[in-house]
Amino acid sequence: MEIGIVVTFIAALIVFAPFISTLTRIPIIVVEMLLGVFGAYIGILGDIKAFEIVAHIGFLYLMFLAGMEVNLKEFQTKKEPLLRRTVIYFVLIYLLSIFSCLYFELGIVYVITFPIFSIGVLMALVKEYGKNELWLNLALNIGIVGELLSIIAIAILSGSLNSGFDTTFFIHMAALVMFLVAFVSLFKILKVLFWWFPELKIFLMPLHDNKDTDIRLSMALMFAFVGVMMILSIDKVLGAFLAGLFIRTFFRHKTELPEKLSSFGFGFLIPIFFIYVGSTIPVDTFFDKEILTNALFICFMIFIVRFLSSFVSFAKYLKVKNTILFSLSTSMPLTFLVAIATVAHSGNLISNGEYYSFILASMINAVVFMILIKIFHKFFQKEICKK
Repeated sequence: MEIGIVVTFIAALIVFAPFISTLTRIPIIVVEMLLGVFGAYIGILGDIKAFEIVAHIGFLYLMFLAGMEVNLKEFQTKKEPLLRRTVIYFVLIYLLSIFSCLYFELGIVYVITFPIFSIGVLMALVKEYGKNELWLNLALNIGIVGELLSIIAIAILSGSLNSGFDTTFFIHMAALVMFLVAFVSLFKILKVLFWWFPELKIFLMPLHDNKDTDIRLSMALMFAFVGVMMILSIDKVLGAFLAGLFIRTFFRHKTELPEKLSSFGFGFLIPIFFIYVGSTIPVDTFFDKEILTNALFICFMIFIVRFLSSFVSFAKYLKVKNTILFSLSTSMPLTFLVAIATVAHSGNLISNGEYYSFILASMINAVVFMILIKIFHKFFQKEICKK
């Protein structure tokens, strides 16, 4: 397929997706993935390297924006009971996942899959519902810990498959730990430096600037962090996420910056990523009973371990309505579910059928739970209005 036709087709999908979403009332992220499935089905979106590269950049940009949405200071100042509930929440999720895998006699891949977190899709929810929703705010903050644990789990799985538990594997794990220690140390050093010299922030990102210095510095930091991750053979998603966290923490005076970066991302790069995800799913998988059954089972288990853990840990804090929305919002690990499937399939830990089940499950999660969130949110809003 000629690259010009592909580019034009993708441009058309990006433009028409919002209108289709408005007409059908389906969340735009779901529309973009379904359009990707359609593009692959008619043969326009196939195995095109340039498309894949741009999509991966869109994913990294999504994770960069996810880092910018995290209020680390707010998370650190949470009351001790809430922090204790957070620990209980993650312990329960992993215990329930291990128990489920033992009961159903599933492999190690599923033990990692059921508790997996990815806050990338949460960014689409933030775009639609805002940052002031209690359930969504908690989901973002909880997602920091969950995503870090997920990245570590994927790194361990990838490292063990590539080199086994040999010296190279332990070197990579040591590099990950050392990087995180260095990152925390850099945070503390810069916190002191900017406290003593606040004008340094203004110098790096002027309040009034006609050279787009803020955008340049943001992009440079994102690619620099990603580059360091690649050098250290660590998942580059972590680099993009931490770069966003860095910008959010130290450059709060640029109040318009998050909106500028978000508008570009959700208007161009990020839709390409979701279209690409849809294009990787053959239409035939939707009609394969075994693949579909396994995909639905994965979706159910991902939700149920969160649902049970959420009610035990956060029901008193969130109340029933917000706990349901919280459980649904954290049950869409689309990007990391794809990542786990890719790593496990390349290491021959899962079959081709299981691989498609994982990919299909990631899409079903996003479709079903995004729609359920929309339904429950409207229902709960009506209940509040009646009162």
